[in-house]
Amino acid sequence: MTVFRSFVIFAGMRTGSNLLEATLNAHDIACFGEAYNPYFIGWPDQDTLYDMTLADRDADPVALWQHMVNARKVKGFRYFHDHDPRMFQPLMDDPTCAKIVLTRNPLDSWVSTQLAYATNQWKLNETETPIPAQVRFDAAGFRDSLAATQAFLDRIQHALQIRGQTAFWLNYDDLRDAQVMTGLLHWLGCTDLERVEPAQDQVPQNPREMSEKISNFDAMQQELVATDPFQLHRIPGFEPRRGPAVPSFLTAEAGQGLLFMPVRGGPTGTVRRWLEDLGRVEGELTRNALRQWKRAHPGHRSLTVLRHPLPRAWDAFNAMLFARAPELRDLLRRVHRVDLPADEVLPALTEAGKLPLFAAFLDFLRRNLNGQTGLPTHPGWATQAQVLAGFSEFGAPDLIAREDRMAAELGFLARATGIDRDGPAPEPLPDCLDDPALRRAAKAAYLRDYVAFGFPDRP
Repeated sequence: MTVFRSFVIFAGMRTGSNLLEATLNAHDIACFGEAYNPYFIGWPDQDTLYDMTLADRDADPVALWQHMVNARKVKGFRYFHDHDPRMFQPLMDDPTCAKIVLTRNPLDSWVSTQLAYATNQWKLNETETPIPAQVRFDAAGFRDSLAATQAFLDRIQHALQIRGQTAFWLNYDDLRDAQVMTGLLHWLGCTDLERVEPAQDQVPQNPREMSEKISNFDAMQQELVATDPFQLHRIPGFEPRRGPAVPSFLTAEAGQGLLFMPVRGGPTGTVRRWLEDLGRVEGELTRNALRQWKRAHPGHRSLTVLRHPLPRAWDAFNAMLFARAPELRDLLRRVHRVDLPADEVLPALTEAGKLPLFAAFLDFLRRNLNGQTGLPTHPGWATQAQVLAGFSEFGAPDLIAREDRMAAELGFLARATGIDRDGPAPEPLPDCLDDPALRRAAKAAYLRDYVAFGFPDRP
């Protein structure tokens, strides 16, 4: 069993963290408030903690925590999603720092926060009188709060998983349960305590029905119905993440500089020829070399060009037919239900003869992109959404153009760098792709791209 030397309470505003802190402090487990709140140190109106001022803490945030770690008793603090981000990783990396995760119904938490702001009443004991108030439900504000809370919890869970750690998870309703509090204190190492009673110096501030707290209750109900909490419209994604593929990027010296971030399977050759007409083009750059190029070209612009999924899949299919990869074609025949003819027959295939094979290939792509095959996802048929996500690890492009509009869109970007030139014209699409069954199959395989980028069914 891990012996804890410190602890952190991951929580948020109006989740009951004050009550939890009071319970811990009442049983000789010191909790130093919001030690990393950007606006104060520990508690409002407090100037120092462990003789460190707010400026001292911001200059060396880990030093404050080390004071707690090196103390004789287990000590800790409360940490919210908007507290000093530099502390998150050190806390997660230390297995002797106990992680307590406190949550509450996000709507209750948001409403309680708005009421506290409206009344300036943040704590309540039994001798004080609650200030009655109503607040107006703000849909945009609630959505922002919900997103921040969910992102924080997801980050905590992922950080625990990759480190093989666990946390003590608490809900707001657990804080007045003596058995749960006893279990928490035992988990922190205070096994000599027979029973831990929750702190009694705080009482619930707003024990009223929600309809009494919200002035536009009907509007709130309508908004919550539309939030889709179970993500019924989420598109499943099992595609592996991709890196930025920096060596494939092309730099052009024309104007103030252009950086082309090509998507495999897109109109890379057409855009490259256009860039070469403008000036010298270089590729095969390392990340460091590309950073130096950016520094040397103030005012540069970066771009990528997306292709409609159907013709892009058609290019991937043709590349597969004639690539030096006989083992891939053999696997598609034997395992993945793509009835390709023998390799020596492939050069004689007509366009009409390719179409039924292409339809089977699209079905394979659907399964491959959904993680239903053992084959890795090739960059030439990966979703463009995932490719762009990989780009963002290095830097997002200034312009995401569509192939059918790249003459105007690339021309606009070129003029921003001092080049008075339209972009290249797109190449015509094969007539054979104008087929309803193929359009449906492409959309089934690449629904994520259709939704993300607004592609129409027909290229």
